[in-house]
Amino acid sequence: MTDATEVEAQVEGDAVAGSDPGTAEEQGRDERQEQDEVSALRGNVASLTNDLQRLQAEYANYRKRVDRDRQQVADSASYKALTPVIEVLDTIDRAKEHGELDGGFKTVADQLERVVAASGLVRFGAVGEAFDPTLHEALSHLGTEEGVEVTTIKHVAKAGYTMGDRVVRAAQVLVVDPVEG
Repeated sequence: MTDATEVEAQVEGDAVAGSDPGTAEEQGRDERQEQDEVSALRGNVASLTNDLQRLQAEYANYRKRVDRDRQQVADSASYKALTPVIEVLDTIDRAKEHGELDGGFKTVADQLERVVAASGLVRFGAVGEAFDPTLHEALSHLGTEEGVEVTTIKHVAKAGYTMGDRVVRAAQVLVVDPVEG
């Protein structure tokens, strides 16, 4: 019996001794596999996060572009609608110069001027302003004048109009130059 008990003890000892190193190796492999899986999942999460951030940026740019395009369409429509009205405003200006603007017609003219101003059409060009070739069209030079330091508007033939940053029509003016001394 001693031999059988010794053999069983030895077999159990070998099994325990053999199973511990095998279990440790398996645990090491399992941990490495888990670490590899975690690393792969982290990589996937980072990749998906980058894709999401890129898509969010593209969408934000798309919205900005669409908003800008809508504004340009609205500005263009206003420009097309108000450009012909400038001739009517010129006629009203000539009537004012001759004192022919009174009563109900004056009220209508004032209302029209308020409506186009509220729509973004801004009048510019006045006597005494410095001449700016980007805003004014000089129809004639009237010579020189004392007290003028730069080329200056002496008479406005037709007012200029802007809409936003856009010059709808340059002011048509007569200018005087400074006396050279």
